[in-house]
Formats: sequence, structure tokens, C-alpha cells
Amino acid sequence: MKCPRCSSAMETVQVEEVQIDRCTKCGGLWFDEFELADLRAMKGSEKIDARHADKSAQHSQARLNCPKCSTPMLRMVDAQQPHIWYETCEECGGSFFDAGEFRDLKQHNLLGLIKDVLIELKGGRDASQAKLSPEVVRRILQ
Repeated sequence: MKCPRCSSAMETVQVEEVQIDRCTKCGGLWFDEFELADLRAMKGSEKIDARHADKSAQHSQARLNCPKCSTPMLRMVDAQQPHIWYETCEECGGSFFDAGEFRDLKQHNLLGLIKDVLIELKGGRDASQAKLSPEVVRRILQ
């Protein structure tokens, strides 16, 4: 499988019984359907996200295609941490996180809350960069 962000090879990484795919170049993570929920609930699973976040990749306007089924993916915003953007496939249910995003998702802490407040103070996300605005995503997920 090829990385949807940089087209490099993906390697299999395992945490307990769950296997995900990690890009050998950019460190992005691919979660098949249900793997994200499984690993999010698993203690210590953030260790699979070995790299720090690359802000240029995270907020790139490039639209990504699913590495499994080639369907254009939707850009999503985490309802609890709106500074975290990721892509998800409507067809197969998989999700792609840039390097550092899954670790950030797992470590919802004071720094994340400060990032969220700063985003809101600056007027929120630029709607031209997101498929759905953070407010719309929050309403959907509530």
C-alpha cells in the first residue's frame, strides 16, 4: 500500500492484536475501519506515532485519496480537539493521520486546550481549507 500523503511505501505496525500501516517516509498512519477506535482506547498505543507533527503536511490543502479503494477522502476535525485534522474514507471507513496527530489525539491535555482556544480566538479554521467547518463537524458528532 502507498501513503496517501507522499506515495511512499507503508509498513505494518502492530500494537497487541491491532495492526495499522505507517508511512516509511512521512510517518503518516492509516487505520482500517475500527482500528482507530481500538487503538484510541488502548493504553500506550500512541507509541506507534513515532514522529513529531509536520504542520505543513497537516494543513495542506491537497485532497487525499484512500490508499485502499482510491475514493477521495473527507477532511475531518476532531470534535474534542479542533486543532486535529485527519482524513477519512466514506467508502471503506479507514482514516489517515499525519505524523504526530494520533499522538496528539491520545494526549488531550492542557497544551491541546490552549491550541484550541488560540484557534477560536483567531477566528477558527479557514473554511477554504476544510471540507467541513469545525462547527459543522461538532454538530454532526454531538
